[in-house]
Amino acid sequence: MEDNKAVLTFLGTGTSQGVPMIGCGCRVCTSGDSHDKRLRSSVLVHYRGLDILVDAGPDFRYQMLRQGISHLDAILLTHNHKDHTGGLDDIRAFNYLEKKAVDIYCEKYVEESLRKEYSYAFAEPRYPGAPQWNIHNICDEPFEISSVTDTGVKTAGIIPIRGRHFTLPVLGFRFGNIAYCTDMNHLEEAEFEKLKNLDHFVINCVRQGRHISHFSLEEAVQVALKVGAGHSWLTHLSHQLPPYEELKEMLPENIGVSYDGLTIR
Repeated sequence: MEDNKAVLTFLGTGTSQGVPMIGCGCRVCTSGDSHDKRLRSSVLVHYRGLDILVDAGPDFRYQMLRQGISHLDAILLTHNHKDHTGGLDDIRAFNYLEKKAVDIYCEKYVEESLRKEYSYAFAEPRYPGAPQWNIHNICDEPFEISSVTDTGVKTAGIIPIRGRHFTLPVLGFRFGNIAYCTDMNHLEEAEFEKLKNLDHFVINCVRQGRHISHFSLEEAVQVALKVGAGHSWLTHLSHQLPPYEELKEMLPENIGVSYDGLTIR
């Protein structure tokens, strides 16, 4: 594989409540199509020999089991909302398997939120069995992830993409030929420079019609067309959108609907 080529697997493609949503009898939530069953949004990226997870929401444990994942080199967090951080206690399994703390890369405000929500993970003396994390603060400047492997030290350069989730600053990430942006309703013009010459672009979309903190279907399509990647994919989808097969037919030829388990490269 070329150095700038990444492989991305969608572990979850649903919005904060997942699909089906508890107690809902709509035609999407009751669909028999497996493409309409969506865990909370997260992806696994294999890039430059490293296995990198983006976000660890409440479905983290099941996502790891379903995909047979037993190794992670790093976790990147886009922001601090629970549907993207609620599974971090289950990092304990990786601590046990790999006999070390897991590297987590996030903005400073995200770390501060984790210190409140998972205070026991930061307490001294350390509580036996608490998750072990090495937190690295990042911003919207490029950064590197390094990991010692059986064949030596491997390093991957990551380009953050700054977006806004209503008023909350969030980060997307570019891994070589693939960029992943979730939980956004605004991208500054300067960020589009970071999104040139992509093979794949992933963007969030929760429904048709304007939403206060996410791109609408119409907005997501316009952003994807402006980015101009070889192929774009919609993620963070809610039950307010049409079922998978119908939604596919509504989109331009080079824009697709992601689903749990889909791999792009």
